[in-house]
Amino acid sequence: MNGPLKRAALACLLMFGLLMANINYLQAVRAEGLRDDARNKRNFYARYDVERGRITAGREVLAESVEKEGQFRFVRNYPKGPLYAHITGYFSPESQSAIESARNSLLDGSDPSLLIRRSIDLFTNKASKGANVDLTILPKAQEAAYNALRQSGKRGAVVALDPETGAILAMVSLPTFDPNELSGVDKGAVFKRYDELDKAKNRPLINRAIGETYPPGSTFKVLTAAAFLEDDSSRNASTMVDAPQRLDLPNTTADLPNYGGAACGAGRVTLVFALERSCNTPFGKIGIDLGYEKMKDQATKFGIGGERLTVPMGVAESSIGPEEDAAALAQASIGQRSVQMTPLEMALIAAGIANDGKVMKPYLVNRIADAEGGEVENADPDELSTAMSSETAAKLREMMVSVVRQGTATAAQIPGVEVGGKTGTAETAEGQAPHAWFISFAPAQKPKVAVAVLVESGSAGTDASGGHTAAPIAKSVMEAVLGR
Repeated sequence: MNGPLKRAALACLLMFGLLMANINYLQAVRAEGLRDDARNKRNFYARYDVERGRITAGREVLAESVEKEGQFRFVRNYPKGPLYAHITGYFSPESQSAIESARNSLLDGSDPSLLIRRSIDLFTNKASKGANVDLTILPKAQEAAYNALRQSGKRGAVVALDPETGAILAMVSLPTFDPNELSGVDKGAVFKRYDELDKAKNRPLINRAIGETYPPGSTFKVLTAAAFLEDDSSRNASTMVDAPQRLDLPNTTADLPNYGGAACGAGRVTLVFALERSCNTPFGKIGIDLGYEKMKDQATKFGIGGERLTVPMGVAESSIGPEEDAAALAQASIGQRSVQMTPLEMALIAAGIANDGKVMKPYLVNRIADAEGGEVENADPDELSTAMSSETAAKLREMMVSVVRQGTATAAQIPGVEVGGKTGTAETAEGQAPHAWFISFAPAQKPKVAVAVLVESGSAGTDASGGHTAAPIAKSVMEAVLGR
């Protein structure tokens, strides 16, 4: 090879080498920065180029892609935005939340399970579409929960489950927001609105049903009762328990009173009477006698502190708190001290009692189908844990029926339907109004729905209580599910 050709060949090799180095540098080193560069519009436009699948519940469309003219071909629309906001989430210019995030790859059609569908679309020259996600939500139950909770500007959450399967029938968190405001194509407007919502004192972006924990107050007494009954199978609703007006707590000058300082019978009462009247001292004494390990073991059997739940959105961890002294355990046994629960977890406790002691994994996605209706994924109910024996569950169900029939939860009564429940009025900070709680199930003999209601401190007045404030909300949801 003569000199000029050799030099030309070397120059070409050098240029190819530099070109390959530059490509690798751009793709491996600078890729993320270039992708996120504000001047790079390609990914931004491509985000709206695919027709994302619909999110549905029953026969209702909760989210859909609407075709538009211009650079942004498909824009997300939420027909009943605020009602389902914490379930569907939003699809913003740079992020997404809730179901839009948890099932994003299926909704935008990029999931590996849709490869065959995409291949067929490519062969037939059809535009690929995302998969459709159908949820377990029962629209009439969702609407009942939403309407009942938002009266008088209440903040809080409602969760309704099918005890037999774990399917979530309703999940409401208030205050809420309109996902349409966060799903437009104008970045400036969307980001400004997000900042306003993110900084708002009432925190509308938080899903209180699964993303926040609260002291459960007296609703937790059903867990203490379960531990007591499981510890000795001969115990039942008629078992006598100590019920002093004030429980002397060990190693402290403080004591534990009943709510409002009231007496609970004449010093000794039946277990069912203590639950009906929601007495503090019997359950505080039971917790001390059982000890922390037995209480923790019972909580674990309900799924507390074990496997991290996803529905498919992640769920905040519930906890009975660390081991401290006997005085702290007495307070924890009535749902105070360090005990923190999500409304979903309290619904699971009610559902476990309703379902003969078996707690089913909660889930929100019923079915996923491709754009042509072909099944991609179908719900398969799965057991989370066995919380107690069926005998113990039957005893607890009867006691919770007594709470609604003649105890603190008469406001949850439904004519012609036997309802089981437990009220809770959880103290927060000194000088602040309590949280109002209620957990329930119906019908008692063959439960079709289990409900947990939380009304946040101060949002229903300073005298809010589980029986007067939260129980009527649960009643509305149970009636909707049962078609009453």
